[in-house]
Amino acid sequence: MIALENLTKVYSGITAVDDLNLRISEGTIFGFIGPNGAGKTTTIKMMAGILKPTRGRILINGLDIAREPSRVKMMIGFIPDRPFLYEKLSGKEFLRFKGGLYGITGDVLDERIDRLLETFELTQWADELIEAYSHGMKQRLVIASAMIHEPKVIIVDEPMVGLDPKGAKLVKDIFIELARSGSTVFMSTHTLTLAQEVCGEVAIVNRGRIVASGTSEELGRQAGVTGSLERIFLKITEGME
Repeated sequence: MIALENLTKVYSGITAVDDLNLRISEGTIFGFIGPNGAGKTTTIKMMAGILKPTRGRILINGLDIAREPSRVKMMIGFIPDRPFLYEKLSGKEFLRFKGGLYGITGDVLDERIDRLLETFELTQWADELIEAYSHGMKQRLVIASAMIHEPKVIIVDEPMVGLDPKGAKLVKDIFIELARSGSTVFMSTHTLTLAQEVCGEVAIVNRGRIVASGTSEELGRQAGVTGSLERIFLKITEGME
């Protein structure tokens, strides 16, 4: 479903992402973890079509995002780490706006809006201005809006920022259900317990390069340690800063 081939991004002579290669199957929740400045957000922005790679290519369901950006973006739901919301719109109006961008109208759009508001526990706030939402409610609305066109691939950068434990569990359960239904979730996170709980596979990136990848168990064997993903991560990245 997702393929990164020799993906590289260079800024003013500094290599932020260095020759990444990944293949991620349909129905997988894939964790992308690493220290600050490792190249995670740059990778995600290239996958979402916001940044252009210096070299390499990104394939989503066999389509090259550089050659067919519109078709690929119709398959992607992108949730950035610092989302922008039109706070003078209500939650429902914002979802209607996002649906319109994807050409969704009429009863189909109304049904999806109602379903997403209910799923993300925002129904009672549907007609309130977004400026009155808590940070966690805004985060849930952003995630809901990324799903309005029913994408097959969700690309998300730090999904749990600002969510309370109940909201975090809600979003986690939604991602698990999406994967069960065949969608692919590519998730960058510093919450290693979340990655260990929900991700079928994980890649550890440092200084723009993948230094280890596989299931939590496989990473543990590579690192020669057992236990939490945090222990494994610290062992693998030890001395790399």
